[in-house]
Amino acid sequence: MANFLPFDRDQPFLLPPDLKAWIPGDDLAHVVIAAVERVPLHSFVIPRRTGGKPQYNPRLMLALLIYCYANGLFSSRRIERATYRDIAVRFIAANQHPDHDTIATFRRTNAQAFEAAFLQVLLLARETGLLRLGTVSIDGTKIDANASKIRSVRYDRAVALRERLAADIAALTAQAEAADAEPDPQALPGELARRDVLKAKLDEACARLEAQAQAEADAARPAYEEKKAAHAARKGRRGPPPSPPDPTPPADRQSNLTDPDSALMRRSRTAEYRQAYNAQAVVCAEGSQLILATGLSASASDAPSLAPTILAMEPTLGLPAAVLADCGFGSREGVEQLQARGIDPLVAIGRTQPHRPYDFRPPPAVKPERQIKEPWRLDMKAKLETPDGQALYKRRKQTVEPVFGIIKSAMGFLRFHLRGLGPVAGEWTIVALAYNCRRVHRLCHA
Repeated sequence: MANFLPFDRDQPFLLPPDLKAWIPGDDLAHVVIAAVERVPLHSFVIPRRTGGKPQYNPRLMLALLIYCYANGLFSSRRIERATYRDIAVRFIAANQHPDHDTIATFRRTNAQAFEAAFLQVLLLARETGLLRLGTVSIDGTKIDANASKIRSVRYDRAVALRERLAADIAALTAQAEAADAEPDPQALPGELARRDVLKAKLDEACARLEAQAQAEADAARPAYEEKKAAHAARKGRRGPPPSPPDPTPPADRQSNLTDPDSALMRRSRTAEYRQAYNAQAVVCAEGSQLILATGLSASASDAPSLAPTILAMEPTLGLPAAVLADCGFGSREGVEQLQARGIDPLVAIGRTQPHRPYDFRPPPAVKPERQIKEPWRLDMKAKLETPDGQALYKRRKQTVEPVFGIIKSAMGFLRFHLRGLGPVAGEWTIVALAYNCRRVHRLCHA
């Protein structure tokens, strides 16, 4: 007969005098608390109150967010529930239970504190010898926005819907005025209000697209004037004059009604379109795999983010010696900006991984080799073909891509929970901060 340990759920437990006795000494909670205690209070946005209930300590709120993000808890309601159910979360929260609205408000308004904590974790890693700044890798990944792609509307469709809604609203208004004596006069005004709300959202979407097109036209105006002057000064036979920039948005340009800052983008040519943001990360390639800097954009292209993301490290950790990037970051302007600051960029020019010799799929059709004519691309190709360049560039894939795998698979972060470019950038900093705490904890207890 089996022998089982007896149990009694009605048996009262004698709690330890210190809750830390139930938390292992090598738990991630201790790393999070040590990092947060170094963040100055002036980095937080603290609402001014003249009375009422005291506020939660911002360091407590920050530690609570970081630890929960590191353990796959992203919803403010799930975080609130964890303060009652999870021993480590209860220890970090000091047996206090902030409600979900307080947690969500703190997360939306404290991007500066997240950046300060992000820096403190990196400084702590450098002080302990875990971080060495030399070669870094940069890459981007598409993360879903807190919006559905079916809420994206084309400019031409938005204009047509506005006209249709205007006619419907006028008809419903006339019906509402004629139905004042009806038993239920609230039915039509409710239907009218829904159309008013939708029309207001379409008006905002059209205004955004028109403002964006006007800004692009204004930016292209100087180049147009130069081409126009050159065309007028040309003697002899001349072609058609250059076309002026059009301030009207293209018919197929889209705007999302839920999160206008997000955009439709896809990971590759074979992947589906998603309503997403492009999140970049700069990762240490010297062995620690810590995220050293983050970036976020609503553009599917990585190239415009190369130089700004790397150069933003100068006031905090300093500039790296070399940068490894895939071909998506290739741009003459970005490479020249890094080289001007003494940084050696290694940017792939084309596909770096050949077809697998024993792949189960049939080999792809042979394509003609791309003709490279730009001087900076020729120099980069020559550098990557040297033995030292090949050995250095091999670090890229084994440093930055596993980071995104850990964030998406181990931590479970697959979509943003905030909306708008600013708040979403702050949430991406929290994710990178939580990853760094996990990584420092692992390196310290390896």
